[in-house]
Amino acid sequence: MASIFKWLLRLTGGAILLVLVAVLGLYYLLSRSLPDYDKALTVEGLSAPVEIVRDHANVPHIFGQGDADTFFGLGYAHAQDRLWQMVMLRRTAQGRLSEVFGPRTLEIDKVMRRFDLHDLARSSVAAQTPETLRALEAYAAGVNARLTEINADALGRGAPEMFLFNAPMAPWQPADSLAILKLMAVQLSSHLEHEVLRARTSLALEEATRLDDILPLAPGSGLAALPDYASLMPGAETLRHAALTTRPRHPLSPFNPRAFAGASNAWAAAPARSASSGTLLANDPHLGFSAPAIWYLARLELERGGVIGGTIPGMPAILSGRSNDLGWGLTSSYLDDQDVHIERLNPENPGEYLTPEGYKPFLTARSIIRIKDAEPVTLTLRWTDNGPVLPGSHADLGTVTPAGHVASLSWTALDPADTTMSAAIALMGAASVTEALSAGELYIAPSQNVLLVDSDTIAMKTLGAMPRRNAQHESQGRMPSRGWVRQNRWQGISPYSANPEFTAPAGGVLGNTNNKTVDRPFPLHVSYVWGDTQRIHRWQRLMQSREVHTRDSFIEAQLDTVSFTARSLLPLIGANLWFTGEAAPDGTPERQRQRALDLLSDWNGEMNEHLPEPLIYAAWMRALQDRLIRDDLGPLAREFAHPDPVFIERVYRDIDGASAWCDVRQSSPVETCTDIARMALDDALVWINERYGTALESLRWGDAHQATHDHPVLGDVPVLRYFVNIRQSTSGGDNTLQRGRTRGSGPEPFQNVHGAGYRGVYDFADPDSSVFVISTGQSGHFLSRHYDDLAQLWRRGEYIPMSLDPELARAAAVGITVLEPALPQ
Repeated sequence: MASIFKWLLRLTGGAILLVLVAVLGLYYLLSRSLPDYDKALTVEGLSAPVEIVRDHANVPHIFGQGDADTFFGLGYAHAQDRLWQMVMLRRTAQGRLSEVFGPRTLEIDKVMRRFDLHDLARSSVAAQTPETLRALEAYAAGVNARLTEINADALGRGAPEMFLFNAPMAPWQPADSLAILKLMAVQLSSHLEHEVLRARTSLALEEATRLDDILPLAPGSGLAALPDYASLMPGAETLRHAALTTRPRHPLSPFNPRAFAGASNAWAAAPARSASSGTLLANDPHLGFSAPAIWYLARLELERGGVIGGTIPGMPAILSGRSNDLGWGLTSSYLDDQDVHIERLNPENPGEYLTPEGYKPFLTARSIIRIKDAEPVTLTLRWTDNGPVLPGSHADLGTVTPAGHVASLSWTALDPADTTMSAAIALMGAASVTEALSAGELYIAPSQNVLLVDSDTIAMKTLGAMPRRNAQHESQGRMPSRGWVRQNRWQGISPYSANPEFTAPAGGVLGNTNNKTVDRPFPLHVSYVWGDTQRIHRWQRLMQSREVHTRDSFIEAQLDTVSFTARSLLPLIGANLWFTGEAAPDGTPERQRQRALDLLSDWNGEMNEHLPEPLIYAAWMRALQDRLIRDDLGPLAREFAHPDPVFIERVYRDIDGASAWCDVRQSSPVETCTDIARMALDDALVWINERYGTALESLRWGDAHQATHDHPVLGDVPVLRYFVNIRQSTSGGDNTLQRGRTRGSGPEPFQNVHGAGYRGVYDFADPDSSVFVISTGQSGHFLSRHYDDLAQLWRRGEYIPMSLDPELARAAAVGITVLEPALPQ
């Protein structure tokens, strides 16, 4: 017996030793790709030495003796810290994810091949300004210098993910950076989805008048009645009960549901409204959370002076930031730059489609998608005069496309001579608001509002190509239209002067929360879909509550978590529920409802992570909208996962008869809106009780509203996910200035999945007192201490200095890299 025990002990000890050796070996291999920030390196492609000073937060301050050398340094720094992220962005834009991940990403690749972004990027290289072309080439050389170093010194393939997903990595090219910029347009554009959803909802509703309730215009808009989709599109009536084709979204998919298409805040104050008599600017762009964040902080020393702010790895541009002379910030403009066209096929020849001049052959090309562990797939790409033909599975296009037809897309981002990168490079070099506005004329897509400040002026301009539509367009771009009808086709691009612009307003304050910016009639309307109808009210209150502002008051506004929506909706919905009902014993649904109403009646609408009321309110609104629409829309109701405050207000104020949504059509009784509100609150409390327990006073909004900075590839891997994912309890919500967009569906519907991955506040009375932060850390290597070191600062609403003082960067530098040019041979 003792002998058996000894052998078991030896075997156990041996197994533990083997595991320990394996773990240490794995750590060694993975840690080989951790960058060394304190070194000197000789590289090809430089004209003079470049110094990369990494400050205490690992923000690279890049000093070159010419612009090209500085952009070389940025490319090298991006590749040091975010190589895997860059490679994934490039593969996504190319439609080549399946070469690494197999069949599970095939549908993504199929659509991306049809967009043909990378070929369009290649053709756009020649359209760039000489200055931009030099920046792109130098940046690519910097990335490739890092790749050469990785190969020469066996630096763990450059990123730990490369060991798990080994695939050849081609040298970086200027077109790759342009393709990633076009990929951002994919992520930020949602009008295709809105058009399809509106058509689908039009088909589903028995009363056409109810369409403007569930998909309302932004308040203040006016629109003549449009035909319903069935009358607009011959054959669409047969699609009334078409099955939805929505599949679970892959983490690497660039196709965001319409609720996550892009959002942001930005505001500025003129010297007259600033306590320090200097201009102020705050900006926090909102994108989907990930680990690492999409944003990367950097400072570049250019010939015109230093610039500092947020970059996106793969692109040589500061997208939101400042120089000594100018500050700029971006918000999604929601300009309608997409139109879906339904193309009629020739019944005698499906290789042709109908145009105003008759049938015409598709422009076609073949594209081969190579798939890991599977046979390649060959696609036939088809283009019409209106744009590429898309598969019916994409964005549920098949549910609104009659038999004998296909869907195509007109989209400004498909311009083969896209000069958006040139606009971004010119903006960095602008010394005044006037110069910056002029630089914006080159901007094509994705459309953005740019907030600008110099020493004495503030301005806002909508950037991006605005399609020129015929005033007689059948759907005004709000639903798919017949592609063979001339009046539905684009007539070119509107002049840059037609884009909304606001300069030096009399009130001294400008801002945008993705709200409606202009109220112009079609076709100069800009958009019928806007990203915000709620946050703007809270912003206006905060801006008007002070005669003058400071950097700190702008920070307070950026971090504000009071929900205007909760304050306005709760009194309306609960009007007949507050302090009513008979006394009820503990443990009964009636008593639980009374406790919930008592808590909400004393609540000020602050979506604080430590409070129970935000969770009760959010669960109630979610259950309420579901109760209102489920019987009318059936399975389509799941497309409305986030409560729409304007819809709920229309119903409870009975605007144009909208209270009809309160009656459940399938039931005999006639339900009132108070009945539905009460039943929805009970639904919410049942869900809360099952998920979090019955002690309402002990609930914490932050337990449900955790920010999910998940690794797109490794985030679901058992054990490993605890090392690569960053989860944080957060305040805010769907409609607060500190916006934390909730998931909306699934077992964790209130997880915070979309928000401000970058925050910056710039003070031009004392520029070096400006601050910024990102939501994770600078490094994309999960073994690096800089992988998540900024995450807790971000969660607590703290920032790091945004200074152009080189001595401040050196004072606590984590390393200094010197890149020396190789001697000519």
